[in-house]
Amino acid sequence: MSLATEGSKRLFAWYIPAPQITSSPLPVPVIAVIHGWGGNAEMMLPFAPVLHRAGYPLLFFDARNHGKSDTDDFSSMPKFAEDLEHAIDWLEARPDVAPGRVAILGHSLGAAAALLVASRRRVAGVVSIGAFAHPAVVMRRLMAAHHVPYWPVGRWVLKTVERQIGVSFADIAPIATIQRIKCPVLLVHGEDDAQVPVADARAIYAQRKNERVQLWVLPKAGHNSIHKIEDYGAQLVAFWDTIFG
Repeated sequence: MSLATEGSKRLFAWYIPAPQITSSPLPVPVIAVIHGWGGNAEMMLPFAPVLHRAGYPLLFFDARNHGKSDTDDFSSMPKFAEDLEHAIDWLEARPDVAPGRVAILGHSLGAAAALLVASRRRVAGVVSIGAFAHPAVVMRRLMAAHHVPYWPVGRWVLKTVERQIGVSFADIAPIATIQRIKCPVLLVHGEDDAQVPVADARAIYAQRKNERVQLWVLPKAGHNSIHKIEDYGAQLVAFWDTIFG
């Protein structure tokens, strides 16, 4: 199937109804799942068995320029967020989805996009896996790894990217968006993440330490900790069950 997004583009998607939908007409809560940069919906499928067994319908989709979705001029966190919002709109229009009961699970850039979306519209909850704290810091790390000096080249690159995406990094950084989110949030991060250090998750958590935000650090897990679902699947289901009652 496909979903509409910005600029008449189409997103490839899979919708997996909950098991009980076939026997009950009652609307149910649902989880939209978004991958990270360079990923696709298929890479997120390890979450399907455990969440589907728990009774949750799931929507997996490819962001623009990823997987089987349409191409676009460039990809960015705001564009990931646009695609996610269109996916949520599609879900909320379905008669079998309970109003206000759409939640989000995102990985890496998709996790940052999930936090951005949750900061500006109503969602039931967010699971953020491997999110970075600030996009400018990510870019500075990348440039440093390639021996690109921050001054003057690196700073110019950052400003150019901000102009291209049309927003300030400071406004969309997870350390900022977490402060505006009203729904429950679960931050999950691999202890051995070499791409996005676990310090980023702790920095996000530090901006919103309360009963509605939790931080789980997965021992011996890297950035692509999706395969660790076997180790924390029960806790993940418990988080959703608490949200949805």
